Amino acid sequence: MLSKIEIENFKSFKHLTTVDFTSTNYKILKKRNVSDDGILKGGIFVGANASGKTNIILSIKLLLELLFAEKIIDIGLYKCLFSKSDNIKLHYEFQFGDNVINYNIEYDTGKKIMVETLLVNNKIMLNRIGESAKSYITDNEVFDNLDKKSLLLRSIYFNTKFNNYPVLKEWFNYLINSVFLDAFLRRGINPSNNNLDLKEYLDNNGVEDINSFFKKYNFGQLIEYSKESTGSLISINTEGNKSIFFKRDDIGEPIPFVMESLGNRNLLNMLPAFFHVIKNGGMLIIDEFSSAFHNDLEELLVRYFMEKSSNAQIFIVSHSTNLLSNTIFRPDQEYAVEFRGNDGSFINRFSDERPREAQNIEKMYTSGVFGGKPVYENE
Repeated sequence: MLSKIEIENFKSFKHLTTVDFTSTNYKILKKRNVSDDGILKGGIFVGANASGKTNIILSIKLLLELLFAEKIIDIGLYKCLFSKSDNIKLHYEFQFGDNVINYNIEYDTGKKIMVETLLVNNKIMLNRIGESAKSYITDNEVFDNLDKKSLLLRSIYFNTKFNNYPVLKEWFNYLINSVFLDAFLRRGINPSNNNLDLKEYLDNNGVEDINSFFKKYNFGQLIEYSKESTGSLISINTEGNKSIFFKRDDIGEPIPFVMESLGNRNLLNMLPAFFHVIKNGGMLIIDEFSSAFHNDLEELLVRYFMEKSSNAQIFIVSHSTNLLSNTIFRPDQEYAVEFRGNDGSFINRFSDERPREAQNIEKMYTSGVFGGKPVYENE
């Protein structure tokens, strides 16, 4: 599981910034929100518009793209635009049981030099500078004339699948099963290609999981996925193509997906990713999490993930301060991001301010205790 991120000269983060996902001494929600290894099952990032909070989760998305995207990603596009430095630095730490994996990426946008370092339990497994590298996880120990923009670790994985290194295989399985979602644009990144598009998911899995979720949490509605749906008053035939229909308990008539509320459509599009990551492990990374959701639904989804997951994490960007509650997230899972002019974005972990477990975290945030609160004034 992801235990730490360090970024520097990345997007709006000009200075070295560390985001720690290891649990602290808080006792609240320990059984539900903390893994057996002491790693938090996720976190929430809040702050004003354009504060840089999305850039935190973009650093995770970038790792998935650099390792698994079909096209080579130009990491230079992520350089901080108002920094004199040419060197982008990314550091990711993962922990699985007693094994700790550290993966460092640096890229000099001026000299076009890529640096990669992979350590497992402090033992160097891969060391790359520019076009040359030394590897301890392949038969060929020395590499020359490497592609300047592509990660060597990516090539090694696709050639070997890490069959002789179970720790690295477990790590990559975790990454592959991860999903990045933009809830507003309804677009995502899914390295596993596990058919998480809603209609593809229904073609492969049917409606059972979604309807079980609706029944368990008393949504008062079910869905049908069929060529025809019938109520007591109307019947809709799609003439050969399967479509999604909502049926509310108090109505009973089929409601086509396109006529349903934005919130219900967003929820339905998002649920396959929730089910997939909870079942298989990995990270569920969601930007604009609160798009068209009622506050109670947001809270339900976070609680559901925390309760049902064992080796998975959820990272969300949201403007919904109701999620800043000791019944949903712990203070060490909550982060405020603020932008400070030419110095760029800064992050503050709520637990660093040592709030008491009985305090109202939402009220403390809106009062400015943790920073990251927008200030707008009437003329």
